[in-house]
Amino acid sequence: MHELAIASQIVEIALKRGEEVGARRIASVRVTIGQFTAVEPDSLRFCFSALTAATAADGAALEIQQVPLTAECAICRISFAPVQMRFTCPECGSREVTITGGRELDVESMEVE
Repeated sequence: MHELAIASQIVEIALKRGEEVGARRIASVRVTIGQFTAVEPDSLRFCFSALTAATAADGAALEIQQVPLTAECAICRISFAPVQMRFTCPECGSREVTITGGRELDVESMEVE
């Protein structure tokens, strides 16, 4: 379950930033997570909740924005959404594709009091 390690990093970032700005409490943390990371949102929320207990982020909401997997063909330059993780261009059949979206794993913002 890599969600625990990811949640741990999110909590660490949030608590550190909260301390830097003198926050009494962290109300919410907004993250962007790409489909290609294979992070399960419910598992991440559970881990986040467990790790924030008895901290300045206790009870904080974890808001998750999911980003779909997208790719671009190096041959014909079309953008497409790979189906079932098949990285073959639907236009020309090339396997020379670059992932252009879906790898994100970022803490975007947080709300503090």
